[in-house]
Amino acid sequence: MKKKWIVIPSLLVLAAIGGVVAQPMWRPLWERFNPPPKVPVDGAMRSRTIDALVAKLNDHYVFPDKARQIEAVLRQRQREGRYDGMTDGEQLAKRLTADLDGIVHDKHMTVGYDPGLVPPDDALGPPPATLAEFEQRAPLPMRLLRHVSNLGVEEVDHLGSNVGYLKISGFPPHFLVAGKYAAAMDKLADTDGLIVDLRENGGGGPDSVALLVSYFVDGRTRLNDIWTRKTGTATQHWTVDKLDGKRYGGKKPVVILAGPGTMSAGEDFAYTMQALKRATVIGERTWGGAHPARPYRLGDHFFAVIPDARSISPITRSNWEGVGVTPDIAAKPDRALAVAKEHLQRRLHGPAPIAAAGH
Repeated sequence: MKKKWIVIPSLLVLAAIGGVVAQPMWRPLWERFNPPPKVPVDGAMRSRTIDALVAKLNDHYVFPDKARQIEAVLRQRQREGRYDGMTDGEQLAKRLTADLDGIVHDKHMTVGYDPGLVPPDDALGPPPATLAEFEQRAPLPMRLLRHVSNLGVEEVDHLGSNVGYLKISGFPPHFLVAGKYAAAMDKLADTDGLIVDLRENGGGGPDSVALLVSYFVDGRTRLNDIWTRKTGTATQHWTVDKLDGKRYGGKKPVVILAGPGTMSAGEDFAYTMQALKRATVIGERTWGGAHPARPYRLGDHFFAVIPDARSISPITRSNWEGVGVTPDIAAKPDRALAVAKEHLQRRLHGPAPIAAAGH
């Protein structure tokens, strides 16, 4: 099951965001030559894992009534012996994830397995809020992190006819990506129209989404609110007043390329820009995950990523959970860029002239 970034990133990033970001680069190679020992999963471990999953859902899931519904189904399946005989941790985690998805269809909810030791809840989240906290928690030097990562800004280019192109693959913490955004927007400031490519965007954080949206408005603008179960209140997210790069402004046309590979915070950006009527979305319907989530420890070797909040647009009074962002102009992924160029051509220069007969 494809689980990339969530509004808080994947477990490897969640443990400290910083140093763990680099883990996917070396961990497969390390484990190839130093495979972790197999952990036998017995009946007691299965029971403890399911008990902990039910407890964490009842304590934290953004919809308490659905948590109780999940509990009833999991207990029934326990009584039926559905999990008996599962001695492989990965198998059990995948089975539980599939069961959760079949009950509530929450895109961000998953159960994971780690043959190593899963850290306690307070080490898994929330992510660092400042650069100082990030550097304190990250075991790798910042210069190394910046060297191995584009920080979500994959490509910045001019496509001719004064059209800019910005490809964003993710929304890392805002204090890491602010400089990248500033440099990109400085380079694109003189274009008459812009294409923002989110077709392969795995998500990230709402603060980074707000920062990038800020370049496309002329004044302070309220974006998505985030309601959390823990507080029972919604926090308003607004654009940033002071930017490090040149503001693109609220008038020049912007096109967003989106599709099934546009996830979570990538959907947040597309949904918000669309709701603000600040961009035209071209492509296919997006992934459909709108609930901010974080991991919770279920035991030494199991964890669950549980949505404990939900996004609410002050414009639509809803979000994109389960339905995705619907494009304004439908196009197959391999045709979306060409369609976007044609759309901007018409916006900027009018329809292409019709050739005279005989030419």
